[in-house]
Amino acid sequence: MSEQDFLVEIGTEELPPKALGALSKAFENNMKTGLEQACLSFSAIHSYATPRRLAVMVSELLGEQPEKKIERMGPAVNAAFDADGNPTLAALGFARSCGVEVSKLARASKGGVEKLSFSTSLAGASAQHLLPEIVSAALGKLPIPKPMRWGSSREEFVRPVHWVLMLYGSECIDTTILGVTTGATTRGHRFLYNQKIEVPLPAEYESLLEETGSVIADFEKRKECIRNLVTEEGNKVGATAVVDDALLDEVTGLVEFPVALTGKFDEHFLEVPAEALIIAMKSHQRYFYLLDGDSNLIPYFITVSNIRSTDPAQVITGNERVIRPRLADARFFYELDKKSSLESHLEQLKHIVFQKQLGTVFDKSQRVASLAGYLAQQLGADPAQCKRAALLSKCDLVTSMVGEFADLQGRMGYYYALNDGEDPAVAVAINEQYMPRFAGDSIPASLTGSVLAVADKLDSMLGMFAVGHPPTGSRDPFALRRSAIGILRILVENKLDLNILTTIEQAASGFDAVNIEQQACMDVFEFLLDRFRSWYTDQGIPIDVFQSVMALKPQRPLDFHERILAVHHFSKLQQAQSLSAANKRVSNLLSKFDGELADSVIDESLLVEPAEKNLYEALTGKMGDVAPLFDEGQYRDGLQQLASLRDSVDTFFDSVLVMSEDQGLRNNRIALLQQLRSLFLRVADISFLHKS
Repeated sequence: MSEQDFLVEIGTEELPPKALGALSKAFENNMKTGLEQACLSFSAIHSYATPRRLAVMVSELLGEQPEKKIERMGPAVNAAFDADGNPTLAALGFARSCGVEVSKLARASKGGVEKLSFSTSLAGASAQHLLPEIVSAALGKLPIPKPMRWGSSREEFVRPVHWVLMLYGSECIDTTILGVTTGATTRGHRFLYNQKIEVPLPAEYESLLEETGSVIADFEKRKECIRNLVTEEGNKVGATAVVDDALLDEVTGLVEFPVALTGKFDEHFLEVPAEALIIAMKSHQRYFYLLDGDSNLIPYFITVSNIRSTDPAQVITGNERVIRPRLADARFFYELDKKSSLESHLEQLKHIVFQKQLGTVFDKSQRVASLAGYLAQQLGADPAQCKRAALLSKCDLVTSMVGEFADLQGRMGYYYALNDGEDPAVAVAINEQYMPRFAGDSIPASLTGSVLAVADKLDSMLGMFAVGHPPTGSRDPFALRRSAIGILRILVENKLDLNILTTIEQAASGFDAVNIEQQACMDVFEFLLDRFRSWYTDQGIPIDVFQSVMALKPQRPLDFHERILAVHHFSKLQQAQSLSAANKRVSNLLSKFDGELADSVIDESLLVEPAEKNLYEALTGKMGDVAPLFDEGQYRDGLQQLASLRDSVDTFFDSVLVMSEDQGLRNNRIALLQQLRSLFLRVADISFLHKS
């Protein structure tokens, strides 16, 4: 069967730049799935994406499906013919369904029974026949939140479609996709070469677009080109261009032939906090900013144009003229906000609803301030600083700057607090309250900031659980999962030893608008601990290690973490499997025991077997060694010492009948095993480590 390259390109109006990368990858994946389901093999598949096109090229695509062999089994031979050898109705019906005479049927054995059978081959369909449906299905599954219609067409797509190129080898596949008749032509750059380009072969597509049409079709290639151009522009002015990945992806989705240009703005704008200038440049204009050798913002920006101008200076001047009012707005907002203190905005927070059942943002800040004071006492922070930071934490939400640039919440509060003469620790905490803002983000570096961040996140989480808005399935509109991971990271990475259940109960006492029951507190507690699951999975720690600690539900996240590390280390020891199996066996025995385990005491006089005497001595010796280690949280060292019990435990189970008919012996042996298990349960339930 022949193999040819296949190319499909959907030409459109300008596609949404932030979604372009995801659309392109989804188109490629959907095509790959469709081809595999159709049994059309290929050697490689690659996607292309620009603001005006989505394309996929498949290398060495099989020309037709492989021949398919069909084998059918009919009735048993003894039921297919009567005593005279004539076919029965069963045989005639089977032959009719196969489209042949009974005499053309074969015989085959299945399950020791000889049956009538029929074999045939079904020719595969050609790729050219199958591809239109595969392409249509792939496009129909793209992640398009708001599809568009255009003209009088009933077709829907992310943007209006103007052309469709579909080639298999040198032949155009004639069909209609999204209401457009397919062809063998693409189109060049909207401004530099807005003409049709004949594509003789799929393999020539990329080079033709770049060399003739002034279009770099490969998204990743264009992205790296922009990165290099921006870096070079920064080097020209002796600065470092900061290439933000999200901005780079967006700019790559905006241009087909990138040209980087450097502009300048007035230095007096640098009096405004750098974050405000940066967000104005990035969010409004998609500009890259530059830093000097001391990581200070300098009055330059880099823009990426979609045209190769004969007069670049005019393009630069135009961009400088556009950015000036944006920066002027930022400066105006900053100067206006500084005329009022943060504290003066508290009254305005009384008119902003946090959640209809939980009250206003002012109510929340009061609750957080109370909880922050409690946390400060538990963690050795300054209660006055923590309460003050919490009280002012949301005041910047009603400032002009944050009203214009919402991403600056907290950061502008930091600047305004310093301007008001607040304690620097309070100002830093106001900025750190939202950390970590996203996966991998930094956590608060200061103790006051850590206290405020934990208090703020915990208040939101408990409140939402209490009023019936916990995360469900994939829905988490209040980002409570992210908040939970943030709390755990702060407590663990900053080594803050806090009883989180007691803290949750303390937080519950601060709610006046709703009555938070104990069950809600427990739900939040278990929700928090369960977030550890994904955290440790990302770190490559097996799920059974997590389950062994989660079974005990330690109330201090830092302690939980230390146990996880200890059990993970223990699980790699050669003795671990044997001891975990023993713990599993003990757990099963204890679950079937009817006696009072809590009051079980080991009677040395009833230790009659050498193996049980040996285990008792070994266990008694280890208890004195490891108990102080466990009391001090040195779980790893304690488990390391308990690993030496393996031989004694194995010998016990090999030599001793636990469920003896003698009740005294049985109870004594059960008590011995209970003591063994209880010692391990000081850290975790290691029976989860057993690989059954």
